[in-house]
Amino acid sequence: MTISMNRRSLLIGAGAMGGAAVLGLSGQPLRAATPQPGGTLRLGVGSFDSGETLDPQVNETKFMQNLQWQIRNNLIEIGAGGVLVPELATSWESNDDLTVWVFKLRQGVEFHNGKTMDADDVVFSINLHRGPDTISQTKSLVAVIKDVQATAPDEVTITLNEPNAGFPPVMALTTMVIVPKDDMNFDAGIGTGGYILETYEPGIKSIVRKNPNYWKSDRAHFDEIEMLAIRDVNARTTALQTGQIDVMNSVDPTTANLMAVMPGVDLVQTQGKVHYCFSMMTTDPLFQDVRVRKAMKLAIDRQDMVDKILNGYGSIANDQPISNAYRYHNPDLPQHSYDPEQAKALLKDAGAEGLTTTLHASNTPFTGAVEAAQLFAEHAAQAGVTINVAREPEDGYWSNIWGKKPFFASRWSGRANEDLMLSLAYSKEALGGYNATNWDNEAFNTALIAARSEKDDAKRRELYNECQRILSDEGGLIAPVWADFLDAKASKVGTPEEISGDWDLDGNRCGERWWFNA
Repeated sequence: MTISMNRRSLLIGAGAMGGAAVLGLSGQPLRAATPQPGGTLRLGVGSFDSGETLDPQVNETKFMQNLQWQIRNNLIEIGAGGVLVPELATSWESNDDLTVWVFKLRQGVEFHNGKTMDADDVVFSINLHRGPDTISQTKSLVAVIKDVQATAPDEVTITLNEPNAGFPPVMALTTMVIVPKDDMNFDAGIGTGGYILETYEPGIKSIVRKNPNYWKSDRAHFDEIEMLAIRDVNARTTALQTGQIDVMNSVDPTTANLMAVMPGVDLVQTQGKVHYCFSMMTTDPLFQDVRVRKAMKLAIDRQDMVDKILNGYGSIANDQPISNAYRYHNPDLPQHSYDPEQAKALLKDAGAEGLTTTLHASNTPFTGAVEAAQLFAEHAAQAGVTINVAREPEDGYWSNIWGKKPFFASRWSGRANEDLMLSLAYSKEALGGYNATNWDNEAFNTALIAARSEKDDAKRRELYNECQRILSDEGGLIAPVWADFLDAKASKVGTPEEISGDWDLDGNRCGERWWFNA
């Protein structure tokens, strides 16, 4: 049997959660107008780092994700609703046992320097993330690759070490953009994307101009995009209100209702896969005992978080990352609820009664993270737990705090399918990478590996359900809420009727997908 995954109708994480409500003055959804070319889009982004580069191996922030997808393409694009959309690959299919995947490539696509893209460029780009010398954030996900070969000028064949039905979405990750073979000058920004890099000042701004030879005739409508690094959400809001920028990400939920009725401004609310969380390092002596971790999960009032931190723009989560926007969401998990007395009992049993810890936070992982940490501290006090909140610097949070401290604020925007999300953040393979809780559970790892090779849909669902159960019960993740993406735009900016829910700003591809109305 050959499994083909090259059709636009294929949903990874099916359901209505992938769309967006774009709200105007009336509070009613705005229908997309016909895209119009031209103009300069000014985009204010709050997640950035002054030390980041255009090296595809390391794309941590929203600023860099947006910039990479302005200037470069992947083999596969994730569309609204989690649809896999052919990008530089026109099709892909596997052999019967899911160990060999063949990608057919689009012909006649040029890099910004005039070079025609071919299979050798794709092989080079994939191999950047493999081997002992790679610094790639996704090395754990491509570790499954045994070999990658250019089997024709327009064909790449990837052989895996083990079966994996969910492998193709790996090629849609931001790190997996395609760059010219043997060109290690990544900061030149050469790609096949809809815009050509003019200026990039890390932590300050970037400017790109329209690629006149772009191979997508229905994308990249702006003449130019100026992206500004604006950390403070109030400063971004003021910039949008006063016309200094046209689009901003990460609206403060506590002021979102005001944004929705602001003249000339639309609130872009997208339901999807993002969860706000607090992560416990399971190898730290304080959190090694599963009873302590369970107590911490029972010491947080989730509805209070939805009400006060999200202002209602979200819902209660259950300490695992697979929401109902995913195909294999487990709806039958017992819900963790606020129970200070049970938390006290668990801590007493674990010999950790009167636990004191420091929760490291800044508003970099999500708007309101510091306030959420302080609210958690109030909840936990009722369970006899003392949480001291350490407010950390915004710049460098991902590199200096996240995954480095025993207890820290975090967020995940989700991934294209269950395997990517669970493998990237919680598997044994991801230790030393994105597995920031250092959680290593044999039963979880066994079920996750089995799910990759399982062709029977019902059995695969059972395996992913088991992964979610184990992680919710035993993992180091405290995920109290699912948060809606809240972005905002000037009303003159047009959007598609459906907006991606995998990331904010239309999957961080608004520069290519949006336009100015006539």
